[in-house]
Amino acid sequence: MQDGNADAELARRAAIKVAHDRLDVFAVSILTLLCIFLGIGQVAMKVANAGISPILQGGLRSLLAAALVGLLCAVRGISLRVSRVAVLPMIISALFFTADFAFLYPGLDRTTASRAVIFLYTSPFVVAAGAHFLIPGDRLTWSKAAGLLAALAGIMVVLAGRETTGVSSLAGDLLCLAGGISWGLLTLSIRATRLAAERPERVIFMQLLISGLLLPIISLALGERGITDPSPLVLSAFGYTVVFVAFITFTTSLWLMTRYPASRVMAFLMITPAFGVAAGVLLLGEPLTIHLGVGLVVVVLGLWLVNRPATKTK
Repeated sequence: MQDGNADAELARRAAIKVAHDRLDVFAVSILTLLCIFLGIGQVAMKVANAGISPILQGGLRSLLAAALVGLLCAVRGISLRVSRVAVLPMIISALFFTADFAFLYPGLDRTTASRAVIFLYTSPFVVAAGAHFLIPGDRLTWSKAAGLLAALAGIMVVLAGRETTGVSSLAGDLLCLAGGISWGLLTLSIRATRLAAERPERVIFMQLLISGLLLPIISLALGERGITDPSPLVLSAFGYTVVFVAFITFTTSLWLMTRYPASRVMAFLMITPAFGVAAGVLLLGEPLTIHLGVGLVVVVLGLWLVNRPATKTK
């Protein structure tokens, strides 16, 4: 009987949180700022990779960000205790979270930040496709289907134009693509399970904590070199990823995804690849090739189609 009451309460809270059927001005404003943070974040991760081994960097970032989220929860009086019915979904989501960065960080070490951000942001398409089957009221329309096809075409264009100058590799591109898929599965594991009714701060704390424990173990198992050059530039870039990406962006985006349709929140991140490519070109001097430019435009078009509000018929 107690479990039944808990189920009813979780269902009630989930229904309240997703009452918005589209993004409003508040959500759009917050998401735009988050897109800027995330776009620059790809450059910061790549810069920090020069002095901190990729997977280890991801683990350290998660641990420090978990401490910040834990402090925030303590100040606001938010309990970090996970309800019994949410333990399994929490573990699954944390594993997807860990996989995301286990793929992304090494990928950034093998390709450009400009290319990485395009592959990483295939995640909204994974969400749009999965939400059709897993999330009531978030169906796959003809517009969304066209967006998925456009995204696939854009990814193929970018892959076909891989530079031969040594600044990018197929392995790096595919690792970043795997990170994007993992991110999409992470979002679905939150929105399609009881985690949708959990406090977002609690969810992100557990994901950060578990990934912060697992990623250093993976780093050690793979024989990474560790911290090799803790220069001011490397540490500043690393600090940016901790505060602006892992703490502010992850916590805020998770909060938004409990109150707005998951596919729309993720699809709004269509702005992020543009900022990421611009940051890579301007800050790192990465090449802006024809294939990269065309692929970016096609992917952004696909994201717009996925995010476009459905036309109401009388």
